[in-house]
Amino acid sequence: MDPTLTGNIAEGNRNIVCQYKDNVATFGIWISRNPLNFSLPLILLQLAAISLASLLIEIFLRPLGQSSIVAQILGGILFGPSVLGHDGIMGSILFPARSMLTLETVAVFGIMFFLFAIGVRTDTRMMVRPERQAVLLGFSAIFVTLAFSLWLTIFLANHVTMDKSLARALPFFGVAQCLTTFANVSCLLIELKMASSDLGRIASSTAMFTDLVGMCMFITMAAVLQSGFNVKKSLQSLGSALLFVCFMVVVIKPPILKLVKNIPVGKPLSHNHVFMCFTGILIVGLITEVIGQHFMLGPLVLGFITPDGPPLGAPVISKLDLPVGKFLYPTFLTTSGIKTDIFAINLRSFGILAFVITSCCITKIVAIVIASRFCNIGLHDSVVVGLMLNARGIGELLMFNLWRDGGILTDQEFALSVISVVGVTAVITPLIRLLYDPTRRLMPTKRRTIQHSKREAGLRILICIHNQDNVPTMVNLLEASNATEMSPIGVVAMVLEEVVGRITGMLVSHQTTRSLDPNNLRSNQIVSALRQYELYNQTCVTIQPFSAVSPLQTVHDDIFRVAIDESATVIILPFHKHWEIDGSIGSVNKCVQSMNVKVLEHAPCSVGILVDRGVLTGQLSILTSQFVYRVAVIYIGGADDAESLCYGARIAGHDNVTLTVIRYLLYGCDSARERKQDNCLIDDVRHHNIENQNFVYQEQVVKDGVGLASSLRAIEDCYDLLIVGRNHQSQILLGLGEWSECPELGVVGDILAAPDFGSTASVLVLQQQRMRGEKLINRMRKPGRASQESIHGFS
Repeated sequence: MDPTLTGNIAEGNRNIVCQYKDNVATFGIWISRNPLNFSLPLILLQLAAISLASLLIEIFLRPLGQSSIVAQILGGILFGPSVLGHDGIMGSILFPARSMLTLETVAVFGIMFFLFAIGVRTDTRMMVRPERQAVLLGFSAIFVTLAFSLWLTIFLANHVTMDKSLARALPFFGVAQCLTTFANVSCLLIELKMASSDLGRIASSTAMFTDLVGMCMFITMAAVLQSGFNVKKSLQSLGSALLFVCFMVVVIKPPILKLVKNIPVGKPLSHNHVFMCFTGILIVGLITEVIGQHFMLGPLVLGFITPDGPPLGAPVISKLDLPVGKFLYPTFLTTSGIKTDIFAINLRSFGILAFVITSCCITKIVAIVIASRFCNIGLHDSVVVGLMLNARGIGELLMFNLWRDGGILTDQEFALSVISVVGVTAVITPLIRLLYDPTRRLMPTKRRTIQHSKREAGLRILICIHNQDNVPTMVNLLEASNATEMSPIGVVAMVLEEVVGRITGMLVSHQTTRSLDPNNLRSNQIVSALRQYELYNQTCVTIQPFSAVSPLQTVHDDIFRVAIDESATVIILPFHKHWEIDGSIGSVNKCVQSMNVKVLEHAPCSVGILVDRGVLTGQLSILTSQFVYRVAVIYIGGADDAESLCYGARIAGHDNVTLTVIRYLLYGCDSARERKQDNCLIDDVRHHNIENQNFVYQEQVVKDGVGLASSLRAIEDCYDLLIVGRNHQSQILLGLGEWSECPELGVVGDILAAPDFGSTASVLVLQQQRMRGEKLINRMRKPGRASQESIHGFS
């Protein structure tokens, strides 16, 4: 018998395939065998074609604001009977019926691991103990939409002429419209980069609550369909599912928690732990299939009971992101597109279902808008939340495939259902982008700068700490800021806990009970050090510590939110490079650099980046009177330099600090008219420090940028802290910007922070707050009299 001979008989959406049992791998074209008649080369070609087609379609649709799920489903439709597979074109050769079982099996593995990752990312506390807002929005989204959709579909089925198969399936479509799965919402928000935004958090918390209701409905449907509508067998399947969930929570969860406690913090996750997780996913998937449930239940529940974040959840998720999120998961979406035959669709049926889906989506948005009135959410924001909760994706496709296999959907209804997923997603994604820009609402409407703040109002500083080694230098900076009873300092400390296993970030406050988490030694030590600084300055310093548990890619949203809520005057960020004791660069964190750039672009107040070289000097502290802290302000000109000068003027009042202001002038290009504002600001600072023996003012005249760089080299070992503005208004720097390695520091800041600068001084680069619609050149002293008032307050 020829091993390449295969055949299939098709009837409806079912296929009987005859295939030679050893027809797996070919031994090359040199023995006259077609590789596409063998399973292995065919599946490899299919996966490559799916990935390439989806990528190309995604690139093509990206300018239109479309999400990747649209591209991946369209990639499947391209190879299916709707396009290339129609009338025996290329699709029937590349995706023959005999290969679909193998391809769907590969896709199932991707879905199992993807659902496990979703389970880990889900905050189960928000599912079982949701907030009032999530409950109100969730109930409105589910039950109002369900009541309307059932009434509408039953009315249409009884009063409108349509296919019998569509009339039978229409109520099921109505039920599907009320569901809002967390997997759909989270994937959409991550792609839109809105997961940590205010509305993104509202949508995520609501979706987590509605997921609980949706899972119960899905489990019930799976039990009924897989038992062939047998009541007794359905109840047995439901009971088995309930016992399985209880067994996982009561028996399996405690050993997992114990395992997490025994994993060393800060060390890479061992291969044995990863192997145990992956094997566990396969085992629980098998168990749920055996007890008559859908395979998705087991991996999802296992993800729920697995702690997110380090040391277990986050490393496992990071290992799954590329092979599953970018390869196997899209394969499942594509297989749904391959089964879609648009030629089986009746135009009348298409119109009826389009009307039902559009009506249900609008109803869900209206229900969210009405419920939002009781949650203090505005009309515009509630419409955006309603659009987010209409997200379509993996949840609907799993249900539609289950209904297709159970005989509820024919080829026409299944094609309509897949097209509905593509259509709804294609509409809401650009609408959300158009209606909601998280950065726009963060733009400030009033001044929050050091220069324009009044002396008696004190100073509100938001410090972000990513590395424990940065604490001594940060405390020195805070102490040097000269907190007094007349001008106190409020410090809001954010400990950045990087985590990749969460969809949305989480802010943990240490202020209410002043108790620390015994499981987080790193955070405890940082907060304790800040508490000691607070105790040293009891009457003039307050500390509000937080832990920001969030991916560094989105933690800037948390920083903005806290800065606005706490009315911060300046945000101090860590530099992305860490120095070793020998003066070399020990580590570089590009995610921290990206975070700093995002904060600089959209911060609601002034921003500083602290380049910490304290490790090179032995981390001396100025909390004791034995150590004099030498500070220099580099002044060239511009709003950012004005901010650094005003901060330096505040520092000059500290008894243990010496301040040197070094002003650089360009030879032959300095006129009194051009420098009038600079001169007034500097004269005010000099006047209020005329009797301060720890205050020194110097002027350096240079011919060009080379002269400036040489002059900066001369102060390498003279100071402990150098303060400089990020941007400058001077022609001195012409040509130097092309050589900057770290543009977020500005030209001068980049020179001072370079490894070859040869200094042990830390560097603070300040950027003054950028107002909405205001040009950089006009930022320095628009409200000149307010500036004078703030400067006069320094003493």
